[in-house]
Amino acid sequence: MRTMEWYVVHTLTGKETGVKTTIEKMVAANDWGHLLGRILVPTETEIRSAGGQRREVQRKLYPGYIIVEAELTDDLRHLVQHTPGVTHFVGSSDSPVPLSDEEVANIMETVGEESGKLKASWETGQAVRIIEGPFAEFSGKVTEVNIEHETVKVLISIFGRETPVELGFTQIEKL
Repeated sequence: MRTMEWYVVHTLTGKETGVKTTIEKMVAANDWGHLLGRILVPTETEIRSAGGQRREVQRKLYPGYIIVEAELTDDLRHLVQHTPGVTHFVGSSDSPVPLSDEEVANIMETVGEESGKLKASWETGQAVRIIEGPFAEFSGKVTEVNIEHETVKVLISIFGRETPVELGFTQIEKL
């Protein structure tokens, strides 16, 4: 008797969600639901601004990969490998290699906690241009990011002096 294990499947980038849906439908059509557990496409929510508008974007943590929990029989492996958009299982050329318990725990920790947390698209040291407010058209470097308040501190040069300015995420854009 085999048990459910986690496998990494390499897909065409951008096709992860479609591959997940296709596999789930094909498994259901073959009545193999007992062989398939969960299929994960790990994402995180990132705050971005474009044209002064705040947007929350779902960003894939592992573009081009999905993580599949399955009792991998030859038939199920064949079904997954021949799903449109799938290139191969990650592992040796002969057979897929399941993830270790530690790897699964790390992924689950990331997916569980991190997926709920917002992440800013701004990073410390990044060059930005201010697009609105009294300092519009000034350029500077991000020195601090506050995700909770959706603000950044930017170091700009005013009259030859470096001056920190606190701005909202939507008041700046990448250079």
